[in-house]
Amino acid sequence: MFDFFSPVMDWVQTTLGMPLWVAAIGLVIALTLIVDLVSWVVIWRVGPLLEKTSNRWADILIKALRRPLRLWIWLMGVTLCLTVVRYHWDIEWAEGHLAQARAVITLLLLAWAGLRAVKLLEKRLVFPPGGHRAKSMDADTASAVSKILGAVVVVIIGLLILSSLGVSPSGVAAFGGAGGLIIGFAAKDMLANFLGGLMIHLDKPFRVGDWIKSPDRDIEGVVEDIGWRLTRIRTFASRPIYIPNSAFSSLVLENPSRMWNRRLFETIRLRYTDIERVSDIVKATRSMLDAHDDVDTDEQILVYFQSYGEHALELIVYAFAKTTDWAEFQSMKQDILLRVYDIVREHEARLALPASELHIAGPVEITGENAQGDADNDSDAGSDNTGNDARNEASDDTHSRAASDREAPYTSSRQRSRNAGRGEVNDASHDQESDA
Repeated sequence: MFDFFSPVMDWVQTTLGMPLWVAAIGLVIALTLIVDLVSWVVIWRVGPLLEKTSNRWADILIKALRRPLRLWIWLMGVTLCLTVVRYHWDIEWAEGHLAQARAVITLLLLAWAGLRAVKLLEKRLVFPPGGHRAKSMDADTASAVSKILGAVVVVIIGLLILSSLGVSPSGVAAFGGAGGLIIGFAAKDMLANFLGGLMIHLDKPFRVGDWIKSPDRDIEGVVEDIGWRLTRIRTFASRPIYIPNSAFSSLVLENPSRMWNRRLFETIRLRYTDIERVSDIVKATRSMLDAHDDVDTDEQILVYFQSYGEHALELIVYAFAKTTDWAEFQSMKQDILLRVYDIVREHEARLALPASELHIAGPVEITGENAQGDADNDSDAGSDNTGNDARNEASDDTHSRAASDREAPYTSSRQRSRNAGRGEVNDASHDQESDA
């Protein structure tokens, strides 16, 4: 194997006085370093040149091979050094293992290069090179394509590695039949999530960046990533939610990111005393919406007197905004509601609030004549009647003072009734004295 380099190794051995196998290892390391430098210079120079060509994929292959190739060169150098050691120490059993190691290393680095190429392909599908005629692909489709190609690369490389290790294809097929069934039962949830992720990529109910929410569960946020097993959603509270892909097969989802308009649906309440002005207010509000710059006039606009509410007359205002941005919609909504208020005030009406009116009768006043009659009646009445009246009045006054704290809402009315009754009795006694 090293006969071609035997003069060089003989010179190194005679000049430096080192053993032949050590010189061989040094020569292998020197050659590995030279090949590595040459490959690095070639790739570094060729890569930018290929980016300027009309070929869309040539530079991707160079970029994908850059790191795996350099690592492969050094690993092959290491295996050659081990081969030198095997020949020197005459280790027969290591020959087959070193050949298998070189094959496995080569296949693994090819798998690494293939996966790197798949990732670069995904970016190139989404962002084609400038000045190229190719159309960009949406991120979800490109992600699905890259994941499928990555799975194909892994499966093919895995089969080749098994074959290089001496496993026959029939044994792999048998393992895939019987063992695959066992693995399928053990990993049914993982397979369900894998198929769920595949269906999301194919059906595309949502994409990365969409705002979704589920009426069935407390799920609402922006989709950040769609993996083969999990989908990551960032809530509006900046908390991540990780949902297995199999759950989306039984969830009802809303995707507000795909709506065309935002809807304005408000109820305006007016007082019952303004019912004669309702028709003019409805017409003015409809004219205002038709002339508003942010209202989509191609969609339905409704302004109607809807019903007699419990406390007010209810009008509905129904329209759609041209924008889907939440902040812009709030600004439009604020402007419309303030204009509706101005229209109500212009028609000398008012917005209604739930209210109650309490009507209280005016107080009964005791005149000076009635007061004098009470004094004369008290001084001229008989002793028995006077005593009884005095006791009754004292009892009534005592009861009135005791009840004042318990029956505050009713005290004034009862007091007015007693005062009125006493006034009638005093007037009668005064008339009797005048007749006498």
